[in-house]
Amino acid sequence: MIAPARQVIQLRGVKKTYEIGEHDVQALRGVDLEIGRNEYVAIMGPSGSGKSTLMNLLGCLDTPSEGEYWLETEQVSKMNDDQLARIRNRHIGFVFQTFNLLPRASALHNVELPLIYAGKKRRERHERAKAVLDLVGLSDRMGHRPAELSGGQRQRVAIARALVTEPSILLADEPTGNLDSRTSEEIMRMFEKLHDEGQTILLVTHEADIAAHARRRITLRDGVIERDEAQQHA
Repeated sequence: MIAPARQVIQLRGVKKTYEIGEHDVQALRGVDLEIGRNEYVAIMGPSGSGKSTLMNLLGCLDTPSEGEYWLETEQVSKMNDDQLARIRNRHIGFVFQTFNLLPRASALHNVELPLIYAGKKRRERHERAKAVLDLVGLSDRMGHRPAELSGGQRQRVAIARALVTEPSILLADEPTGNLDSRTSEEIMRMFEKLHDEGQTILLVTHEADIAAHARRRITLRDGVIERDEAQQHA
């Protein structure tokens, strides 16, 4: 069985159960979800809703207990850890709340890292990293270390690092959580620009004003999708 090519993501009957002591805790209770190419989706939900579990599954950081997860045309729900690592490096760009940058490395070197893991040659790494730093407006900050950059600039370096492998999906986990409101808006405009240029974006957030930037909002509660609705761009 092959997932349709127009769908970047398909989840079919996905459940996730954790064993905690003598008890089983069902974090996801049966999730069916399709996300098409170039969609911009916000995933929301209160604490304990299964939002973080779903993000970990979508990011190939974990596998479901039951059900199928297709990313592009590959069934990643049956893969082992090494296979999942290759999928992550090839298909998924992560943007985290805490930036996760190497403090002693320049912006350019931080952005190059995924290409080093992918075995790309030095010249190709440099050219690609410079191109994405230019895309996020940091061509004049390539030699700066994170401590020499503002919070917004650090998050733009993190976005550039996520984009450098040309991923199928950009998975952003609370990307504005450590930023003030003005800088948050700057980062959300960056996501809007990337979406306009064809990037598929999954935005995990608990903030309604941040989720309002997306074109579709999915709300989880008690391990299932409570609402899945299109929304007008704010």
